[in-house]
Amino acid sequence: MDEIEIRRQIGRLAAGLRAKDLGAVRQLYTTDVVSSDIEPPLQHVGIAAKLENWARVFAFFEEITYEVRDLRFTVGDEVAFGHAFARLSGTSRNGAATSGMWVRATFGLRKIEGTWLIAHDQVSVPLDIQSGTGVVDLEPNRAGS
Repeated sequence: MDEIEIRRQIGRLAAGLRAKDLGAVRQLYTTDVVSSDIEPPLQHVGIAAKLENWARVFAFFEEITYEVRDLRFTVGDEVAFGHAFARLSGTSRNGAATSGMWVRATFGLRKIEGTWLIAHDQVSVPLDIQSGTGVVDLEPNRAGS
């Protein structure tokens, strides 16, 4: 039952992002969320910082597509953690379409007053050690690797 509700919350997150609805997105995070997003700095602390990141994304894109693939969770009574692949893509304000990139996404949730909320998220890409650059052209296969 809890895992079903957690998956619904991640579905609500995807829907809120596609709708560019900061109010809907806000309801899915704890007020003290810690986020290690794809862009600097190393971490963003608190709901205001998390929403500021999404507001920048919303300002850049005219239309947003957000996909989540291979979502898996381990669920306890009051905490849960999960991982997935995610891709943000869409059409920018200047009309250019972007297919985005697949990233590795990790979610940590807490059950607060009966509601599962995202308390931590982290997004990353693999690193090419020799060049020191992120590898952003990978796609998950159907087996989840």
